[in-house]
Amino acid sequence: MSKAFTKETDSDGDDDGADGALPPLPAGSKNYITPEGYARLRDELLQLMDEERPKIVETVHWAAKNGDRSENGDYLYGKKRLREIDRRIRFLTKRLEIAEVTDPSVHHGRDQIFFGATVRYVDEMGDERSVTILGIDEAESAKSQVSWISPIARALLKSREGDVVKLVTPGGAHEVEILSVSYPAPRPAAA
Repeated sequence: MSKAFTKETDSDGDDDGADGALPPLPAGSKNYITPEGYARLRDELLQLMDEERPKIVETVHWAAKNGDRSENGDYLYGKKRLREIDRRIRFLTKRLEIAEVTDPSVHHGRDQIFFGATVRYVDEMGDERSVTILGIDEAESAKSQVSWISPIARALLKSREGDVVKLVTPGGAHEVEILSVSYPAPRPAAA
């Protein structure tokens, strides 16, 4: 049977990120996130609830009044988009409820690696890299950001500048030397 003739349900995809949007949280772990990451997720949630969803509901309502829904593209696309929005709203709501906001600037000036650190390191081949350790809901690999549950972050956490740590990858174990550790500067207090 063609995919075009299969029924979609609201349970298609998973609210825990199995639909490819974001990885699921490891069992029993906390959802660490920076204040900036929390604000971005909250803003996305509010934008979906206050702007995008009402527009789609209006379009679906209008399209439903136009007769035969089986061949009504506005209606069919609108209903599909509405399911996607509702799924994302449920996901964001769950993640924000369990989020543990951690401000990395409290470690500013320290040389030990904790959540929020930007770490410059060199591997055995002499390749120098820099990564920032963030929450799984905010890390973007294109910006050299890694989740705190990634193998490199787990190897680096709690180490210090000058330490050599063992990084275990599917290709085998490697050693990396930590060259520098930095944190964002504390924000000035609001007056």
